[in-house]
Amino acid sequence: MKWPGWLNRIVVGAGIASFFGDLGYESVTVLLPSFLIILGAPVFALGIIEGLSDGASSFVKLFSGYFADKLGRRREFALGGSVATAVFPAIIAIATSWYVVLAGRLVGWIGKGIRSPSRDAILSKSVEEKNLGKAFGFHRAGDTLGAVAGPALALVLVSSMGIREILWLAVIPGFIAFVAIWLFLRERSAAPHPRPRPLVASMRGLPSRFKAFLSAVLVFGIADFSQTLLIAFAIVSLTPSLGFTAATAVGVGLYLVRNIVYAGASYPLGVLGDRIGRRPMLIFGYAIAVATFIGFVIAPANVIVYGFLFAMCGIFIAAEDTLESALAAEMVEEESRALGFGALATVNGVGDLVSSVMIGFIWTFVGYTAGFMVAAIIAAAGTGLLILTTRGHADAGRSAGLPR
Repeated sequence: MKWPGWLNRIVVGAGIASFFGDLGYESVTVLLPSFLIILGAPVFALGIIEGLSDGASSFVKLFSGYFADKLGRRREFALGGSVATAVFPAIIAIATSWYVVLAGRLVGWIGKGIRSPSRDAILSKSVEEKNLGKAFGFHRAGDTLGAVAGPALALVLVSSMGIREILWLAVIPGFIAFVAIWLFLRERSAAPHPRPRPLVASMRGLPSRFKAFLSAVLVFGIADFSQTLLIAFAIVSLTPSLGFTAATAVGVGLYLVRNIVYAGASYPLGVLGDRIGRRPMLIFGYAIAVATFIGFVIAPANVIVYGFLFAMCGIFIAAEDTLESALAAEMVEEESRALGFGALATVNGVGDLVSSVMIGFIWTFVGYTAGFMVAAIIAAAGTGLLILTTRGHADAGRSAGLPR
């Protein structure tokens, strides 16, 4: 059997590392709402934890991307960040208050911030531009298969051991991910930037069309609150009819459904992006998000209906994660891609910070319906802005005359 040319050592290695990395921290994430309830934390604490962690991670991505480009040390940045993501479950495992959970989550997500831009830059450099969608789709599929295995493993183990014990076990796959990066990720022609500029000047030097694209990503991101909050929503909504224990299991199962769909959709969406255009496919993904938020407004507290809506979440997040990165890669020159990915991640993180904290407080003090309506309105604005700011943009594959 002959492997396709784009499926090289680096792409495979990134996929393996992402699988085990997600296996570790998703097994933590899926149990976090229940763990916080056991600790007696308020509902908005989850929003603060998710928002601050995502925000910190994204700000770190900007600086780590800049220095990785400047120093020509992308592999070292990827390895260093992987260590932090491996140890954070142990910090949460010893927590007796939600403040310690926040500290552990910050350690793990800052590690992701150090690792991700350099890994994505190495990955984008390993394939031809026409295959960026496939490479990132394969990487996201590995990432999300781990996100399927993590909740599934947690669901199996939670009936036979405590949550703290599962958190300790989650350290193991994190270190396997570190080993995969160490063994497989070797950057081709790694070298420092020949003329390093200050960060602000480097940011100003990014293409104007990319900056316009980031404005749309930011607005949409303010609606794109952490999916962990959806687990808490499902648990709270279903507890009156099912009881807390059963509702917790259903919440984990719904998140598992979301991740299965996400894993299955990532690669096909990447391929479709390469063939018919990454821009229209990303617009489609954003529109799916708007419809999903509206669906949660009108949906009854029903497991089957929630299952469908969680699956819709999997589709729009697969489109967002795969196609935003692929579209960014074709907008930014190779020597500045780690910085470009860092800027993209920072914008997404600012949106995550605002959205998760905002939705957490709206849910606590106003209600779930109001929170979903606010998310739907802002997501619609972000979709419209994406259409406007990328108007006239020709995808690389289409402009090169590749099959559509």
